[in-house]
Amino acid sequence: MKPTHLTIRTACILGALLIVLPSCGMKADEEQKYPKTEEDRRKDERGKITGDEGISVGGASEKEKDAGKNPLGVNSFLWRATLDTLSFLPITTADPFGGTVLTEWYEAPEAPGERFKVNVLILDRQLRADSLKITTFRQTKNKAGDWADAAADSKLGRKLEDTVLTRARELRVKQLGY
Repeated sequence: MKPTHLTIRTACILGALLIVLPSCGMKADEEQKYPKTEEDRRKDERGKITGDEGISVGGASEKEKDAGKNPLGVNSFLWRATLDTLSFLPITTADPFGGTVLTEWYEAPEAPGERFKVNVLILDRQLRADSLKITTFRQTKNKAGDWADAAADSKLGRKLEDTVLTRARELRVKQLGY
């Protein structure tokens, strides 16, 4: 008896079903036996090979990772340290999502006729020295009583950066409880 076209096609479909259906059942059984952790579910939803944080070589411990997490767009330690360090200056703008702090002109009582202004940019979410950029501006009063731009000491901006970074490290150590 000669096999018909319908019986060959039916045999192929049945063969494919016999291969596909058991493997589907195994996956369902595996998922039931081994429930996924919240982190595994999150990684599956994101679909990234490297997970949420990307690849980390010699990365921080879980405690250190949690310490820097915040709703801000920048590193919370740098942000808080910047505000602490510049607290003596009148702040015009403070944007925690963009990482900018702009101050108004400040004339120190011990140096009349000279005033300073500071702009701070926090460039990253990590606590690193290159995540912070501080620019200082200086003006002096001329004989007519008007303010004129003058060269600011480059060491002043660097000194402010060092002060902010030191304060940020202190805040981080305090939060980590070391």
